[in-house]
Amino acid sequence: MSPEPRLDGQDTPARARRLPVLLRCLAVLAAGALVYLSVPPRPLWWLAPIGFAVLGWVLHGRGARAGLGYGFLFGLGLMTPLLAWTGVFVGPVAWLPLSALEALLVGVPCAAVPIVARLRGGVLWAALTWVAGEFLRALFPFGGFPWGKIAFGQPEGPFLSLAALGGTPLIALAVALTGFGLGELARRAHARELAPRLVLAPVLAAVLPLVAAAGAWPLVGTDPQAGEVTVAAVQGNVPRAGLDFNAQRRAVLDNHVKRTQQLAADVRAGKVARPDLVIWPENASDIDPLRNRDAFELIDRAAKDVGVPIALGAVVVDPTDGLPRNTVILWDPQRGPVDRYTKRQLQPFGETMPWRGFFRLFTSAVDRAGRFVPGTEATVFTMGSARVALATCYEVAFDDVVRDSVRNDSNLLAIPTNNATFGRSEMTYQQLAMDRVRAVEHGRAVVVAATSGVSAIVRPDGSVAASTGLFTPEALVERVPLRTATTMADRLGAWPERAMVAAALAALVVGLVAGRRRRPAPRDVPSAAGDHVQA
Repeated sequence: MSPEPRLDGQDTPARARRLPVLLRCLAVLAAGALVYLSVPPRPLWWLAPIGFAVLGWVLHGRGARAGLGYGFLFGLGLMTPLLAWTGVFVGPVAWLPLSALEALLVGVPCAAVPIVARLRGGVLWAALTWVAGEFLRALFPFGGFPWGKIAFGQPEGPFLSLAALGGTPLIALAVALTGFGLGELARRAHARELAPRLVLAPVLAAVLPLVAAAGAWPLVGTDPQAGEVTVAAVQGNVPRAGLDFNAQRRAVLDNHVKRTQQLAADVRAGKVARPDLVIWPENASDIDPLRNRDAFELIDRAAKDVGVPIALGAVVVDPTDGLPRNTVILWDPQRGPVDRYTKRQLQPFGETMPWRGFFRLFTSAVDRAGRFVPGTEATVFTMGSARVALATCYEVAFDDVVRDSVRNDSNLLAIPTNNATFGRSEMTYQQLAMDRVRAVEHGRAVVVAATSGVSAIVRPDGSVAASTGLFTPEALVERVPLRTATTMADRLGAWPERAMVAAALAALVVGLVAGRRRRPAPRDVPSAAGDHVQA
């Protein structure tokens, strides 16, 4: 027989406790969604600090397990809509597990935030802990997936200039610190803890990153230190979007040849300036032009017609092992193919398939993933007076890959990319935001050539000089500066991030030790038998 419901109201506290937990869960989900909404194509960069403010308020005073749970929900609010493009043509089988895994990895640093936030200067340690979490996601799993870095949502805001000082980790620190500072300030105001000594730290945490960002802006140079060049980014377009993109490879090659020949005709007619170099996208020729005579002649004809070097993305099969390489070939109009760069950071579940046999148990779509072999060297193409560093598509998300390419005596950066398999999703806009951050981080103009859009030419200050629409054949022609100076971010390399991660780990150790010391000693509790036991 079920117990009678209590009429004395003593079950109300339990219900009251459950209600705030539910509200906190909804709050962190919404906070993660706010950070997502700050990411391009929306220019709402200021939503990210607000999202962190809510997260910091909810995590205040919680334990590590609660921090992990709330952080996971925050990660779901951010990652589930952010990564929706991964399921455009394969459905939720890729999208939802990836989003859940990335959300769990977001939860890991959030489990540590309540511990370090109890220390003096807690908002700073909390922000450093977030940076450490991004460092983890850039390494694990399957070589890392840094797509959701906070810096990549900030190409429009004042924090962008910090990229020239400390790269993406410094932007993440500034955004998180501003947000956690605002959250702590709001929490103390709500608790009426408004004494000057109590609000000074959160006020400084909220304001100083913005002041630092404003001070860093003059460091973003755009002057042509090695002259200027006219660049062209050719977007040939694809017959149709989808996973059967590779089945259209001859049509895609024909499209890029045709659009380059049209560019040459426009130059002869005086409609556009004559470029000094041309960038084609990744997968512009999935027919190996080094093995297929027809593809060779088509590309060679286009290069001769436009009369300048072309850097083109191609799938090249290595004769030593018979396996494909995702390659960019430098094609000279007189000498043909003279140099090549092989993509070093391959995309899991696309160009490679980790645990292929295991994942085949869930879907046969894994057999669509390639068996590409990664490259090993950062290569710079000499294209007239331009020294062009290369980072192919997915590589632009990885700090070290782009840094190694740029620091190899370059004065221009090219990003050939292929987004056709993601349709009209936000993926291409998210990637363009990364390109803009990289321009400021390394002080280089960036030429983005995409098969189906968005192609763009980005100035060294991160502004977009020209861009295309989606699924339209087009050629962008712009004059850009060649810059040889290395930014502070390039000179320091990975050391700022390493220092931040080390500081976060040290704060976590101190917080754990301090927490043990604060824990009350076990007290004696009398047992029913009259002796004593420890509780």
